[in-house]
Amino acid sequence: MAKDAKDTKSKKKDAKEEKSKGGLRKYFKELRAELKKVVWPTRQQVVNNTGVVLVVMSVVGLFLFAVDTGLSYAISKLIGLGAG
Repeated sequence: MAKDAKDTKSKKKDAKEEKSKGGLRKYFKELRAELKKVVWPTRQQVVNNTGVVLVVMSVVGLFLFAVDTGLSYAISKLIGLGAG
């Protein structure tokens, strides 16, 4: 059992040393390689998606406004009934 503990410690130490070797340089090299794999949207796709987002935000905003206004009106009427 003691040997297993030593093996685990030495593996952790080796892993730490491996991470520290060229850490930042390796990270940016791999980052650059991954960014080359990304399929970037065209300008037209970005414009279309932005339009969709703005329309959906407007519709949801109007819906929430209507719900809030309706509930405020209903609560004020209920409170008015209790006072009379």
